[in-house]
Amino acid sequence: MVRVSAAAPGVRRGAHELLRPGVVSLPALPPLALYIHLPWCLRKCPYCDFNSHAVGVGGGEAFPERAYLDALLADLEASLPLVWGRTVATIFIGGGTPSLFAPASIERLLSQARAMLPLAPDCEITMEANPGTFERERFAGFRDAGVNRLSIGVQSFDDACLRRLGRVHDAAQAGAALAAARELFDVVNCDLMYALPGQDLAGLQRDVETAIGFDPAHVSLYELTIEPNTAFAVDPPPRPDDDAAAEMQQWLEQRLAAGGYAQYEVSAYARPGRRCRHNLNYWEFGDYLGIGAGAHSKLSFPHRIVRQVRLRQPARYIEAAASCPIAEDKDVPRAELPFEFMLNALRLTEGFPLALFPARTGMAPTAIERQLAALQARGLLRVTDDRVVPSALGRRFLNDVQASFLPPTKTP
Repeated sequence: MVRVSAAAPGVRRGAHELLRPGVVSLPALPPLALYIHLPWCLRKCPYCDFNSHAVGVGGGEAFPERAYLDALLADLEASLPLVWGRTVATIFIGGGTPSLFAPASIERLLSQARAMLPLAPDCEITMEANPGTFERERFAGFRDAGVNRLSIGVQSFDDACLRRLGRVHDAAQAGAALAAARELFDVVNCDLMYALPGQDLAGLQRDVETAIGFDPAHVSLYELTIEPNTAFAVDPPPRPDDDAAAEMQQWLEQRLAAGGYAQYEVSAYARPGRRCRHNLNYWEFGDYLGIGAGAHSKLSFPHRIVRQVRLRQPARYIEAAASCPIAEDKDVPRAELPFEFMLNALRLTEGFPLALFPARTGMAPTAIERQLAALQARGLLRVTDDRVVPSALGRRFLNDVQASFLPPTKTP
């Protein structure tokens, strides 16, 4: 049995330990991204299973903004030995609702990150924003702080749907936020959801047409799903059935393609040259250092791949940041690497070059030959000498395709 190396909660493993011989041998380290989690929202949405915490309408002083920023920077500084000398290609500030934070706080955060880490000259810096916190001067302040890609959480332009989703904004605020963002930022993403309570195909069509009218560079479209430990899980709302949801998905894919948006991932559509490089790095099994309450990291070393999770509660994270805010820290077992890789890479509509598998996992392509052959025989994948691409049928049953790469279950 291969022992999986791990650290006890509250103990930060040193670089010397992580550089020891392990279960893989990577030819080179993948690109590195930085994720920063700001966990507060005006109100918790009933469908949301992210690590977010409501502060109540008015926000402002209701959360410890300065103390949390101090904690983030202490955590980042303490994490530097794990990524020493590596260039950061992208930064993503997510939440929660990061736009609750003052532009001066975002400027401090990014300027300190630049001082600690070498950023790529064309570093993509994304920040999520909620129309319910929109002010034009605030958006301009985020741009001046260094944010060059703004992601607006619209979800719908239908006021009734927004109320059912528990959103704090209305359609007018969503439109105003998108219009201002388009004037201030070169790259804007519009987040939408479909198969919403009370929504029919015509309603989705109105939402998509409205979004296209603002001409964002990128559109993300997610089907509403009921996640465990959410308010909707306790009291599920009536939603369109599977056939209606499939009809919606088929229409939106065709309409966005006709509007010049190429689908490059299950839920992502972009104008030419405007794909989200941060998310692409996730899907291509790249590395990311995550700081903030509940943030996840995936970091590669020459002989191991490590996953970390920060403490989830903001107060505990703030208290522990200077010492060790890590709740979980373990090596990914070699047997689980094929599934972890495929869980990400098979979301890409264009698939992935076969050479990416050994480059990211340190394992030979022979480790997945059997599964690839079986899936190709069933028409779920197309496999050539140099590329693996999910078929239309494979994308429809993506969960089953990904599960084919799970390690065998051990019998007692």
